[in-house]
Amino acid sequence: MKNAKAVLFDMDGVIIDSEPLHHEAYFKMFAEVGIDVSEELYESFTGRSTKEISDQLAADFNTQESPQELTRLKRKYFYELFDNSPNLQLIDGVRDAMIRFHSAGLKLVVASSASMENIKRVFDRFELDQYFVGKISGADLPKSKPHPEIFQKAAQIAGEAPEDCFVIEDATNGIKAAKAAGIYCYAFKSEHSTGQDYGLADRVISSFEEIEI
Repeated sequence: MKNAKAVLFDMDGVIIDSEPLHHEAYFKMFAEVGIDVSEELYESFTGRSTKEISDQLAADFNTQESPQELTRLKRKYFYELFDNSPNLQLIDGVRDAMIRFHSAGLKLVVASSASMENIKRVFDRFELDQYFVGKISGADLPKSKPHPEIFQKAAQIAGEAPEDCFVIEDATNGIKAAKAAGIYCYAFKSEHSTGQDYGLADRVISSFEEIEI
């Protein structure tokens, strides 16, 4: 998107290849509490906050554990995997894109359904704060993606109008949120976000180099 003033990044599947870790953490939690979640149902969770997913699981499966306990267990497993996975890396080309956008004077904001604790872990591990003007977590909002609030607030953090921003997303729920907020959206076709619908995106890309500014 030419003449843009701000870039609003999703994190999982766009900045970092953490979806395999989330998958393993969720299924460890499912096994511990004794619920049978299909891969199809799991794919529908992509882009939503752990809190919202736990609320749905507790209701749908009538779990003995509270939604808060489901969230705690999932995050416990995820942090163990995050801290012990030497293979966890940034998505190919994303740091170069950040440098290019930042050097061009664009404001970068991360808008992720991940918890702020996890966002900070990623940013500290890969030293990303130098490129960004702000962070927002859907876990801190009443409703996360596909609700548009997270991207509306991300644009406010950047200090720019929605029409002067663009979003980079890899999930159906995130794309819906971006378009509901009135923001141009690139769908990043990620091998780690299967079963997603890119139909609402303004453009589908497979490389960050395809984004013209």
